[in-house]
Amino acid sequence: MNYDTDNIFAKILRGEIPSDKVYEDDYALAFNDITPQAPVHVLVIPKGEYISFDDFSATGSVEEISGFYQAVQKVAAQLKLQDDGYRVISNMGANAHQEVMHYHLHILAGCDLGRMIKSGLAE
Repeated sequence: MNYDTDNIFAKILRGEIPSDKVYEDDYALAFNDITPQAPVHVLVIPKGEYISFDDFSATGSVEEISGFYQAVQKVAAQLKLQDDGYRVISNMGANAHQEVMHYHLHILAGCDLGRMIKSGLAE
């Protein structure tokens, strides 16, 4: 799969679509999700053209990968999420329901997030 330069996150990175920015540095942009699933729901995206965790991990530079994950931690610290806890989620592919084919992490917090997945195995 090739990276689609017209995906919504690419347009946000280029400033073509506005976002409610929470944090930005050389490696990442973090912004509030437009359809939050928790009181705190921030998306963190790398500034490079990466489709998924696999793509980013395999082809991103050490500097990009380190800078991106440090940005995730800085967002959590900036929002003071450490005391009550937070969840970081990455969806990859159809079974995980990845909706935007630009690698991103969801930071969820602000309430009891429940179990990580549904009880029992999917049939």
